[in-house]
Amino acid sequence: MTPPTITLNSGTTIPQLGLGVWQATNDETERAVRYAIDEAGYRHIDTAAAYGNEEGVGRALAASSVPREDVFVTTKLWNADQGYEPALKAFDTSLERLGTDYVDLYLIHWPLQDRDRLLRTWDALEKIAGSGRAKAIGVCNFEPHHLQLLIDRGGMLPAVDQVELHPHLPQQEIRRFASEHGIAVESWSPLGGTSNSGWGPNSKPNTLLVDPIVTRIADRHSKSAAQVLIRWHLQNGLIVIPKSVHEQRISQNIDVFDFELDELDLSELDTLDDGTRVGMHPDEMNIGAPA
Repeated sequence: MTPPTITLNSGTTIPQLGLGVWQATNDETERAVRYAIDEAGYRHIDTAAAYGNEEGVGRALAASSVPREDVFVTTKLWNADQGYEPALKAFDTSLERLGTDYVDLYLIHWPLQDRDRLLRTWDALEKIAGSGRAKAIGVCNFEPHHLQLLIDRGGMLPAVDQVELHPHLPQQEIRRFASEHGIAVESWSPLGGTSNSGWGPNSKPNTLLVDPIVTRIADRHSKSAAQVLIRWHLQNGLIVIPKSVHEQRISQNIDVFDFELDELDLSELDTLDDGTRVGMHPDEMNIGAPA
């Protein structure tokens, strides 16, 4: 089944399920994206300048049998390139690496801790959107107070806020705030990260894929723990971008449309909310900030 789509406040439609490529090399990314598009049926790819694999995504898009206009491509502005002119230049560089003349969604990767620079960066993204070279613009890791800054400024609102989100960290406050303002929420590390991926000062390695509640639900449905977690995101109306470079897992992660979680499943998964993060809290994250 083709993943359902969500209509963003820009009028653009985004497939609700996509492939993330964080921590993959260019060669790994090219192989994974090519397989995901041509063999597994994905139509949504999420990369970033900071991942260092935009070229791999571009090579896969160029080699794919699927037309570029049928694949939703997201990339992100890295922290060091925030500011008006730097952001415009960085966007041009991302397009060159991707080998395309537009992206479907361009995101600010982190809010950092410089309000004035953030607003200048958003001015640049509005200009990019106005040119048609980004069909939609948005943000990553924005807390409600960061979103409020853009709301108070006036002008375009983000189409998407991509945040760390999984049953350990369901981000209810961000989801409520975003919903009130017509902003879609997208989940990174939707499976809780990996066993060695904790990188924030208070973060912990992922245990969701072996959690007894998740595995019990998976057994009830004859599905994998990852498939159960992906269904949880989909049924909560979230956009979800699980990462893998392994063909079997790429195929498995999109094979989630022949079952649904019931009320018991969802209530059991709700008990996993303990606020545990894989990454850093956005209010503490300032890595790569320009001088």
